[in-house]
Amino acid sequence: MNGNSPSNDPSSKDSIVFVVDDDASMRDALSNLLRSVGIRVETFASTADFLQQPKTEGASCLVLDVRLQGSSGLDFQRQLAGSNVTIPIIFITGHGDIEMSVKAMKAGAVDFLAKPFREQDLLDAVSAALQADVERRAVERQLADLHARYETLTVREKEVMTFAAKGLMNKQIAGQMNLSEITVKIHRGHAMKKMHAKSFADLVRMAESLGAGQGH
Repeated sequence: MNGNSPSNDPSSKDSIVFVVDDDASMRDALSNLLRSVGIRVETFASTADFLQQPKTEGASCLVLDVRLQGSSGLDFQRQLAGSNVTIPIIFITGHGDIEMSVKAMKAGAVDFLAKPFREQDLLDAVSAALQADVERRAVERQLADLHARYETLTVREKEVMTFAAKGLMNKQIAGQMNLSEITVKIHRGHAMKKMHAKSFADLVRMAESLGAGQGH
């Protein structure tokens, strides 16, 4: 992890780590550690301050103290999940116990570190969290692109895709849609071209990713 990492590296200049801890000395220590290996950092004394932070477009993660003034980090984790805010969380605590750790991990935390922790353990956890966010964002972009392409299809082309996702062959699709098999093949060809599908199996995979075969 360094400042000269390539753009697909989780520690690249587009990535950022948010630290929420009501202990100023801990915020400074974490900030200095992360900056020393070329990672951008923003620190906050409270969850309320963090929520004022504009949404970031690059990969990010949250280093969150479990015991905060006003509400716990676990409560804030639930609040974020309830608001559909997806960000990998690494919990740190000076009062860690097994029960708290299990709750945090079950709720999706990337790691749970008890103070005092090794600097390398935190850096490893941050690297894993940023990489997880890079991968999640890539999947979301791919799905958004699929949806955009799907919306360029005609109603008939969407129907062919839907039946394909259910495992029907051209002849069966033709029977379901009351069309000739050649017409189905034409619609399938158009759908494949618009969806950038390399094969019929690829089209089926795309349909499954979109949920096109469900509930129809």
